[in-house]
Amino acid sequence: MCGRYVIALTPELFRRAYGYVETPNFPARYNVAPTQPVPIVTNDHGTRHFLLVRWGFWPSWLKDPADFPLIFNARVETLAEKPTFRGALRHRRCVFLADGFYEWRREGKGKTAVKTPYLIRHADGGPMALAGLWETWSSPDGSEVDTATIVTCGANGTLSAIHERMPAILSPEAVGDWLDTVGNEPRDVIELCRPCPDEWLTMSEVGDRVNNARNDDAGLVEPVGKPMAAPKPAEPRRNAGGEQGSLL
Repeated sequence: MCGRYVIALTPELFRRAYGYVETPNFPARYNVAPTQPVPIVTNDHGTRHFLLVRWGFWPSWLKDPADFPLIFNARVETLAEKPTFRGALRHRRCVFLADGFYEWRREGKGKTAVKTPYLIRHADGGPMALAGLWETWSSPDGSEVDTATIVTCGANGTLSAIHERMPAILSPEAVGDWLDTVGNEPRDVIELCRPCPDEWLTMSEVGDRVNNARNDDAGLVEPVGKPMAAPKPAEPRRNAGGEQGSLL
């Protein structure tokens, strides 16, 4: 799941990373929330573009958005089979501009549950390419709204300590394949949306001011505890003959 994220790097850094032709200038945002306008990268016949969209997916066939649930995340496991996403998966894949996201660790149940927020960022401090889908919805009066959703997958070892899901984070090499809807069929790119390696990420506890979407300042990303390190890989077990055996 990804319900809040960060766009704090400079516009020029994002543009260099993704190579879109526009030169937009936009402020840093530290608490991006669903339904807000968000920047994405699209690809039109080999040319990449910067586009502002509404975070919350509306399929093109939707008649009344008021009767439709807010879809700010889409599970990769069901993208190809759900009519809501099938067209976008084939023709309108995108990358969300981001350099971090928040996730909450839940302890306890019901009203007494305690939720602790964490900020997850790329270990190298660079852009975090979140895989997404976008769609243009047309209202009966002819107006149009561009919308998008973030694709999620199962959590890697780092994120599994606090949540079972995470956004699909693409490698720099995979961004081009994901965006290329002409040369790559959905079946060819679905596998790109898998849990990223643990060493890609850092995770730090942050203050609970991030719980309120009205708060949007640099203080939200300041850690309040020690960063959580990625888990160490398990040592291979050897059998009596000295060969490596699998760890089950």
